[in-house]
Formats: sequence, structure tokens, C-alpha cells
Amino acid sequence: MNVKDSNGTALADGDSVQVIKDLKVKGTSLTLKRGTLIKNIRLTSDEEEIECNADKVKGLVLKTCFLKKV
Repeated sequence: MNVKDSNGTALADGDSVQVIKDLKVKGTSLTLKRGTLIKNIRLTSDEEEIECNADKVKGLVLKTCFLKKV
């Protein structure tokens, strides 16, 4: 499986990524702001999605097109 971020850089389990666009989190009133650092990502069976935990939200699933590797 080949998971890539918005710039085409390969991602692996445990990498740190940065959000490149403000994202509204479904089910909450929170917004992940551009530049938010997310550490220790987990890859899923879908090449376009990762699982992670943000500061205030646990168990997020994010699309890789909104992330860049740090």
C-alpha cells in the first residue's frame, strides 16, 4: 500500500503531519485550523485516509489530500 500526502510524500505509521486547510470536524463545533500539527498517525486500509488523535478530538479520520508531512 502506498499512502501519500498532498505533496506526494510517502506517509508511514507514526509520522507527524500538518493540516493545510481549515477543516470542520463533523459531530462537533470544533475546527482544525490550518497549520495544526498531528503526531503519531496510523494508516488505514484506505490509501486516502489516516487515523489520528488531535488535541481536543480523539479518533479522527482525515483525508490525506488535506495533510502534508512535517
